[in-house]
Amino acid sequence: MGKDYYKVLGVSKSANDDELKKAFRKLARKWHPDKNPDNREKAEATFKDIGEAYDVLSDPKKRKIYDQFGEEGLKGGVPEGDFPGGMGGAGMGGGGGGAYHFDASRMDDILREMFGGDMGGLFGSMGGGMGGPGTRTFFTTTGPGGTRTFSSSGGGGMPFGMGGSMGGMGGSMGGMGGSMGGMGKRKAQDVTHDLYCTLEELYAGTTKRVKITRHCLSPDQRSLIPEEKVLTIEVQPGWKAGTKVRFANMGNEQPGSEPADVVFVVREKPHPTFSRQGNDLHYKARVSLEDALCGCKVDVFSPFENRILRVNCRDVITPTYTKRVVGKGMPNRKQPGTKGDMVISFDIDFPSHLSDAQRAALKSAFEVK
Repeated sequence: MGKDYYKVLGVSKSANDDELKKAFRKLARKWHPDKNPDNREKAEATFKDIGEAYDVLSDPKKRKIYDQFGEEGLKGGVPEGDFPGGMGGAGMGGGGGGAYHFDASRMDDILREMFGGDMGGLFGSMGGGMGGPGTRTFFTTTGPGGTRTFSSSGGGGMPFGMGGSMGGMGGSMGGMGGSMGGMGKRKAQDVTHDLYCTLEELYAGTTKRVKITRHCLSPDQRSLIPEEKVLTIEVQPGWKAGTKVRFANMGNEQPGSEPADVVFVVREKPHPTFSRQGNDLHYKARVSLEDALCGCKVDVFSPFENRILRVNCRDVITPTYTKRVVGKGMPNRKQPGTKGDMVISFDIDFPSHLSDAQRAALKSAFEVK
């Protein structure tokens, strides 16, 4: 039987992103090896399991594969015929055949995301104290990129996760008296690209193929040669600007280093008609003063549904009035099957001139009780 990631984090199978983050933060504080000196072996194993469980369940694609095939399917590599698009693509952690592998550098990324740039946020009331100098190795992972360790440095205030940014120390430094042969490979810096998407693409989802040029080591392992590669990105409905898609070890190679990751950051192209705020779509309609006062019907063409939405406005429309059309916004990634709203605001066309007769008619209308 494989690991039950939901049980590891203590969450239900319907847990959303906020619930997963809350569970991870709580358990990471509880099981950090430096807070469990009398039970370090169990703490190290649990700490790694917590990170792995969060890494899988917080990623929609990995979570879908896990829910269908379990840990064995996730790590063994699901045949492409069994899962649309196979296991390749964003964030699968590298490995042959698209198999998932959790390593120390990914634990670094998670801890930075959750607790910021140093261990203070993780240790809370302990003030970030690490209990003395030196490097502590919490766990070691072995995968296609070699052996990686996750460790932290003592002395307080030092960046956590030395294993990810520096390649980790292969065990205790032993007072600096030991050989440096245990030093692992450092990870090359991420190669980041913008991925521009229209609102329509972020609404319905799409497949993007991006050609990149990476620098690879030549057979002599000394010089670099350029290589072109096409990466396929499955844009999911509801993705927002800032969403990151990571291709492990697909970036530049350097002598003595692990290959860089390629990271695409979703950028939202301006739309001529709509703007997005969270999961809501905002639209501005222009109406006459007569329509604003007497009520009207507003026709809004939705390029997302490719049809006209007719919206009845019976209220008096003021300059600050908005009309909310429920369920006509962007897909909600945290609640599959639901959408945000369409929010309509109004520009009111005021007449530049009124005749005496029109003024009299307006005054007479407002005098009616």
